[in-house]
Amino acid sequence: MTGASFLVEMVRGVPVVAASEEIDITNAGVLRAALLQAAAQGDGTLVVDMSRTQFCDSAGLNVLVRAHKRAQAQGGEVVLVVSGDAVLRIFAVTGIDHLIPNFASLEQAMRFLRRTSDFAGAALPRERTHSR
Repeated sequence: MTGASFLVEMVRGVPVVAASEEIDITNAGVLRAALLQAAAQGDGTLVVDMSRTQFCDSAGLNVLVRAHKRAQAQGGEVVLVVSGDAVLRIFAVTGIDHLIPNFASLEQAMRFLRRTSDFAGAALPRERTHSR
C-alpha cells in the first residue's frame, strides 16, 4: 500500500488522524509522521480514527504503541476508533485493547476525552492537512 496519506484534522480542539484501510510496513512510517504532526498540534492527546482500517500488521501496531507511550510521557493520551472485526481481533490477541483506550465511534472517543480532560473547542474541524 504505497503512496498512502493520513489526513489530520482538528475536531473540537483535538487532532484526529484518519487511518487508511490497511496499515502495514509500507505505510507505517507515514502513519508515524502523521501521529507526530497531530501530537504537535495539541497537548499530546490525539485520536486515531481506524474506522476504515481492515488490516494492521505488527509495524502498524508498533507505531500505535510508541505513539501511546510518547503521549503518556507528555501528559497526553492516544485514543483509537476501531470498528473492523479483524483489527479488533488483532488488538485483543496482542493486548493492545487493554493498553490503548479504543471506541467504536469518533463520538464515543470524543466523549471519553471530554470526561477525562478539558476539551471544549469548536464542534467543526478547523484545519486539514495531509502527511505524505
